[in-house]
Amino acid sequence: MARGLAEAAFALAFPGMTVDEVLALREGPDWRHFPAAEPSRFDHLVSVAAIDAHLRTDGARSPRISMADESRSGSAGVPEHEYALPDGRVDLPALLARFDAGASLVVSQFHETHPPLADFCRGLERLFLHGVQANIYLTPPAAQGFRTHYDTHDVFVLQVEGRKRWRVWDGEPLPRPTRRTPWPGNMQPAGEPHELTMSPGDLLYIPRGVMHDAATLPGERSLHITLGLLEASWAQAIRSLVDELELSDPVLRESVPTWRIGEADLFAALAARLNGMARPEHAGRLTNLLLEQLARDRQPLPARGLFAPMPEGPLRLAEGMHTHLVLADDGAATLFWTGGTLDLSAAQTETLTALSEGAAPEDRDFAHKLWRMGLLEAV
Repeated sequence: MARGLAEAAFALAFPGMTVDEVLALREGPDWRHFPAAEPSRFDHLVSVAAIDAHLRTDGARSPRISMADESRSGSAGVPEHEYALPDGRVDLPALLARFDAGASLVVSQFHETHPPLADFCRGLERLFLHGVQANIYLTPPAAQGFRTHYDTHDVFVLQVEGRKRWRVWDGEPLPRPTRRTPWPGNMQPAGEPHELTMSPGDLLYIPRGVMHDAATLPGERSLHITLGLLEASWAQAIRSLVDELELSDPVLRESVPTWRIGEADLFAALAARLNGMARPEHAGRLTNLLLEQLARDRQPLPARGLFAPMPEGPLRLAEGMHTHLVLADDGAATLFWTGGTLDLSAAQTETLTALSEGAAPEDRDFAHKLWRMGLLEAV
């Protein structure tokens, strides 16, 4: 049996590690460098030739295509008019001239147009249960794209071609920043950096908030993939839950008596509402909201094509489609997927549970419906 997307992605990114070890890495505050197990292991994910081909298509547009140059005064971001046409399409001669002059090329979210990266990211999404994006950085020799900074999400850096010198600082000068956290423009890293050189096949893990920068070596270009791990913060999750509960909970829809400020105990009222949210069933609703968000945010990748008939033999749930099942007390269930929801009878729920592990479906009509929706693939 062929390996699934999650198993293949895990084996590629974390050879020799267990799932528990990788999850512990994500839950800790420390960065870590993993030297190459095999220098060519990331070669199939992206190449300079693939980027060249993409730049010659109508899909190569700003802001997905951008450039950065640390030597610029002010922002390191190169203004769009220096490498793109007014309608956003890449001005390839101008882009090449800017690249030759030392600017780094950034191809954002290349997993949405490049199938090898799409499968790799989808496999990691099935492991971590949150979105994973792939940005590509191609830097000419002796150049640096971005100045010292931190990211607002955890990242894995995968070195594909060439070598790149990195500096990474310990600690977080601003604890646990998110996209909503303003960047203090004058922030400087504390202490001395750790210096390392990324070679082909190396992987570097940098948690959000950890300061770092990178530059190529003289005479060497560098191609690397930065995987953005787009997990939700508790603040983001709680905002989603409050928005959901407002639809059904009249207590949350009560007015805040601002006209009683100074008289009423607003703390007591706030505590009562927060305590009212902390119920087991609301934890279940939050779980469902997070998984729904994952399905909505990621591009669906059904196994079937335009004319492909449903194959004979064992089938399983398509790994390119994010789905989750919410069971009811009577054995029925609701299937959540990118296209919405599907209510299932108890018998259909049994069939779907069997298909999650791979099985020859007894209810071919139901299986055919799932196949047409793109939710099944051959084992």
